[in-house]
Amino acid sequence: MENRRATVERKTQETDIKVDINIDGSGTSKVQTGIGFFNHMLTGFAKHGFFDIDVTCNGDVEVDGHHSVEDTAIVLGQAISKALGDKKGIKRYGSMILPMDDALVLCAIDLCGRPYFSMEAEFSSPMVGEFDTQLVREFFYTISYASAMNLHIKVLSGLNDHHKIEAIFKAFAKALDEATSYDPRITDVLSTKGAL
Repeated sequence: MENRRATVERKTQETDIKVDINIDGSGTSKVQTGIGFFNHMLTGFAKHGFFDIDVTCNGDVEVDGHHSVEDTAIVLGQAISKALGDKKGIKRYGSMILPMDDALVLCAIDLCGRPYFSMEAEFSSPMVGEFDTQLVREFFYTISYASAMNLHIKVLSGLNDHHKIEAIFKAFAKALDEATSYDPRITDVLSTKGAL
């Protein structure tokens, strides 16, 4: 099968973003968002999901990181949806329970075309580096709706906020990799409705 790729651009008075994604990649990335920890998270997402991504975000980080993180999620979510096309042959569902040091995170995905988001996570620090921990929820809520996926995230245990957030991004990557993978037994879409 051909590589599933997409490029999406979005420009507002707050952000100017371009995302290129190859679902069938090898985990390479080029990420520049102006927020160091967010760059680190997106680089980990690419590496552990085997997605090739090129993300450029020029945003109003002098205000704070909110617009850059949320709008990047919009564009990345749209790019994922565009790259997957009609979703024929994919597993549709993916899940991962991922450990990272003290943190243990569950992530489950259904690429059903109906957005829904649930997250159970608490952070004790307001910031990790220059990244506002409140933006973890904003990022995943937004990406779930922009890509029309059902996304559940639950931090099962953990003390260190850096570890918990990084485990969330990696678990999301692994679950998405599974959900977007092909299964030779699926010849159309995995739905009794005939569409996803």
